[in-house]
Parts: sequence; C-alpha cells; structure tokens
Amino acid sequence: MDTCYVETPIGFAKIVGNNKGISSVSIIDKPQNTSYSIPEVLLDCVSQLKAYFNNQLTTFDLKLNLEGTDFQKKVWKQLKKIPYGKTISYLELAKQLGDPKTIRAAASANGKNPLWIIIPCHRVIGTDGSLTGYAGGLHRKQWLLNHESEYKQQTLF
Repeated sequence: MDTCYVETPIGFAKIVGNNKGISSVSIIDKPQNTSYSIPEVLLDCVSQLKAYFNNQLTTFDLKLNLEGTDFQKKVWKQLKKIPYGKTISYLELAKQLGDPKTIRAAASANGKNPLWIIIPCHRVIGTDGSLTGYAGGLHRKQWLLNHESEYKQQTLF
C-alpha cells in the first residue's frame, strides 16, 4: 500500500491505496511524515480532493478498494447516494437500507467509513438536526457541511 499526506483546509488527509484502488482517506492534525512526492496510484485522489476543497468538484469518481462486512459496504454504498450539499438523518439512512430498526448498526457502519469525504458520512446528522458523531471531530463535520452548503456563512470581521 502506498501512503501520502495532503494538506487541506481542515487538517492533513492521509491517503492510502494501491493499484486496486483507494482504501483509506482519513484526517489527522499533523502527518507523521511529510509527502514530498505523491505515488502515482494516489495522484487522481489527491487531484480530486484538491478540486473538492476548491469548490470545483461535488462528486468523486475514484477506483475504491474497500474492506468491510457486507452490511458496512451496503451502508457505504448508500452514503454515496447522498447528494452534495444535502443531509439525511441516521433514521432516514436506516429506512433507505430497508429497516428502520438497523439505525444503530447503520450508525456504527457510518462511523467505520474508511473513506472520509469520498464516501460522505459527514452528511448524516441526528434526527433533530444536530451534529452527532464524526471521526474527524464535530468541528470538521460542521466545516464540511458549511463548505457544501449553497448558503455560505460570511464572517463580519
């Protein structure tokens, strides 16, 4: 597996993959190693992430190499269907999977998503509209949702 670190507006993206596809994208505060060159198999992912952060990309088109249970993969596939700039609740996610009783299992699979941003787990919120659970921290989840919002927040100072 090849690994690289790319600086983003909300931390460093750690990207892991090989010729079978991207297997992990996570966010960290500081990389253990700095990437001076990007492995060829990761170039497309780096390019698409940069385009996303520059408001030039709303849907990722990458070869993925996911490892997880069948249920986790089913949840991750459903997450990819959430449109850019939109959110759904964990309950809605469970209903889309065919059984509202799977809400806890769906939330758990959402939390184990290995492809931060690529599979948009940040677009899932609490039924009451609250931000809940995000491996990268709720401040990053809020940033991503604001970034994707058609109504950008302006600062006064």
